[in-house]
Amino acid sequence: MPFEYLALLAAVCWAVGSLLSATASSHLGAFAFTRWRLACAASMLWLWAFASGGISTLAMSQVPLLAISALIGILIGDTSLFASMNRLGPRRAGVLFATHAMFSVLLAYLFLGESIWGWTLVGCGLLSSGVMTAIVLGRRAEEQHHWESNQSQLRSGIALGLTSAVCQAASTLMLKPLMETNIDAISASAVRMTVALFAHLLLFWAGFKVARVYLPMTKKIFAMVFVNAGLSMVIGMTLILQALKTGDAGLIGMLSSVSPVLVVPLLWLVYKRRPALGAWLGASLTVAGTVLILWH
Repeated sequence: MPFEYLALLAAVCWAVGSLLSATASSHLGAFAFTRWRLACAASMLWLWAFASGGISTLAMSQVPLLAISALIGILIGDTSLFASMNRLGPRRAGVLFATHAMFSVLLAYLFLGESIWGWTLVGCGLLSSGVMTAIVLGRRAEEQHHWESNQSQLRSGIALGLTSAVCQAASTLMLKPLMETNIDAISASAVRMTVALFAHLLLFWAGFKVARVYLPMTKKIFAMVFVNAGLSMVIGMTLILQALKTGDAGLIGMLSSVSPVLVVPLLWLVYKRRPALGAWLGASLTVAGTVLILWH
């Protein structure tokens, strides 16, 4: 399958998985939710890697780079995103995190020599503008989060949100040379999830307050965590690593950033919540940009 479609499928997985994350995350707490999700994802990935035989392609010399990528993208990136949400609210933090698509293109140009020109560049501009528009204008006035009025921690919230975006882009792009080898994407994902899990466990064992569990785990919550881990981390992240084997890292980052737009019709379908006009405008721009990228 072409790398463009792998990136878009990853975005679909992340969008569907995000519908299950809100309830589970608020029940367990963001860090505890991530810890459980990483445990589920790592278990599934190692079973898959051993069953498929892909584990034989993994060399010890490749582990350090995978570990660094996990620490930057999952530990630092996710932690910065959660901290930004606590200061700015999910909408404004989401706008900042969406800039990871542009950081992906910039870093790919600076460090990998990738360049985007012509209609593909126009498509990237439309796609990025559409994602931003859908997030900024995609909510009705009555859906505005109470954190939106918080201005006291604006600077730190912006800094953390941009940090999460840079970490997301950097952690993916640094794996591009590695993924062009014969390494199995499933095994690579398993290593990243395991390293991130142990990092989160260290925070928990060290007694950090943010890592504590809010409410006890239940069967319903565990089912949400398990499905979310399977969609977002096992399938979604593995698709991204597989796409890096043949595709441009910048375009992969750009196309995979459409998940906030894909959430719009899913919310309408699941919760019968009609999207705001801004969401339709953002979705239209995103679709136009995606078509241009795939066309050229």
